Amino acid sequence: MAASLQDTMYVTAAASSFTVCSMGMMVFNKLAVNALPLACSLVALQMAFTVLVMVTVFWNTIHIGSFEDVRRWSIVVPFFVGMLLTSMFALRDAPMSLVITFRAVSPWVTLLVERFFPNPMRVGVRAMGALCLMLVFVGLYARDLNDEDKSTRWAIGWVALNSLLACAERLLQRLMLSKDQAPVDISKTGVSMLNNLLGLVPILFVGYYVGEPALLRDHLAVMTHLDMFWIFLSCVVAVGISFTAIWVQSLISATSMLVLTNSNKFIVIVLEIYAMPGARVLTGGQTVGAFGAVAATMLYSFARDYEIQEEKRAKETLKGSEETAPLLPKNV
Repeated sequence: MAASLQDTMYVTAAASSFTVCSMGMMVFNKLAVNALPLACSLVALQMAFTVLVMVTVFWNTIHIGSFEDVRRWSIVVPFFVGMLLTSMFALRDAPMSLVITFRAVSPWVTLLVERFFPNPMRVGVRAMGALCLMLVFVGLYARDLNDEDKSTRWAIGWVALNSLLACAERLLQRLMLSKDQAPVDISKTGVSMLNNLLGLVPILFVGYYVGEPALLRDHLAVMTHLDMFWIFLSCVVAVGISFTAIWVQSLISATSMLVLTNSNKFIVIVLEIYAMPGARVLTGGQTVGAFGAVAATMLYSFARDYEIQEEKRAKETLKGSEETAPLLPKNV
């Protein structure tokens, strides 16, 4: 009983830490990309800051078992980089509510792909109903989008690509971190450092290819102290989410991870509407769609918890009946 309570508290601490970092990451990234609209440069700065913190503050916790473990983990890095970069592109071109709403459908992808895992997650009628409800609310939000806004169309494309990359990244992380799958011998801080250190190479290449170095000096010349403050906070939260994302991913399924990522966004939407600079005006349908999509992810989470408990009770009942069954029939 004590061990079960301890495990619950451990998972709760991991999920809570990730929730705070995830919420802060979106808000501060939006403010940072408004201050410095060079997505590759901003992501590279965040990754370099994360590596610096890892090798100075958390160096004694970094463990890498072998080169083979690094080679296996390097498969995750392109998806990690792509996820960060497409998220920054989407936030640059669209309001946070759009990014949040369209990300709500990402559990569908992980759910389908996770079927091929050694121990796939089973989904019952309740959870499937919540997933269908997500699609309804996303459609309600999309109905009132301005089709003539080119940046909005680009943002939807970035969100779609981001969702695919995020699904692949979470699935690979689950495969290589979960004890019941095929884990690598690397600590959580170790994989955080590898993600950001190895990821600097492709992100700097992309930034050079799109011509950001020539624009960076001009943007830095007009940057205010407040702009620098938002960028610094985005770097700080990037360190937190690099560690907490891997921490919580090692404890829960990829689908549950993406649902957790979406379910903390109620506050983010409220902040965008009422507190962010240049507050976004949503139509009635978009407001219902945005909040409804997030609520549907929470319903999905509750449904999954219920179904998991039902499975555990069924297994315990079956195990108990097998233990009490006679070894031989009574008439023998």
